[in-house]
Amino acid sequence: MLLPTFTLLLTLLSLTSQASAATWYFLRYYTPSGSKFTSFSGDLVIPTLPQAGTYYLWPGLQPTDGSGVYQNVLDGRSGTWWIGSGWCCSNPSLPWGGGFNTYAGETVTFNNALTSDGSGWASTLTRKATGAVVSDTFALASKSFNQVLFAIELTGVSWDFGPLEFKNVKITSTGTDSSWCDDSPENYGSASVFSISGVKASVSGSVVTCTMTSVILEKPA
Repeated sequence: MLLPTFTLLLTLLSLTSQASAATWYFLRYYTPSGSKFTSFSGDLVIPTLPQAGTYYLWPGLQPTDGSGVYQNVLDGRSGTWWIGSGWCCSNPSLPWGGGFNTYAGETVTFNNALTSDGSGWASTLTRKATGAVVSDTFALASKSFNQVLFAIELTGVSWDFGPLEFKNVKITSTGTDSSWCDDSPENYGSASVFSISGVKASVSGSVVTCTMTSVILEKPA
């Protein structure tokens, strides 16, 4: 299948322009100044796909320079959900990673982390129903990720698939300030009704760990 493309994503997420063909719903966390995110993982519960269409549902990270988004994208264009990891869209230009089909009611685990030697970011997707695993590494070591996003991006379709649920979320950042870890992220445009449960923060040395039992984008506001 064609790889996901997000031609207007960077403009929107840097919030330099509100013009976009897509309709957006997303929650966003920021690290404090001087800190950066070093990992982002969780379980994505696959919703029903009502029809073939440009549904892009994803967790992702955006860097301080606003040059792109590193994301695990659930793509509904073929009429069957497909999920894969990648960097959108240039600076640098990188090939999209591998992926697999997945179906309503399944759970896919995503794990994105700065590699131990700091040379890049590694992504692993696991389809729990079958044990299928896809792993990729992306040359993004130069990027300082200061934003975590839970996003719904729709073009020519509506939010007709029900709630989008993330479970067992774990996010780590550098530093000692854990104040960003709460149940009140930025709700872009106040566009979503959402709920977040089980938020816990801890600090060990210069690493902040934030866990959440669930993050649910429930419906349009």
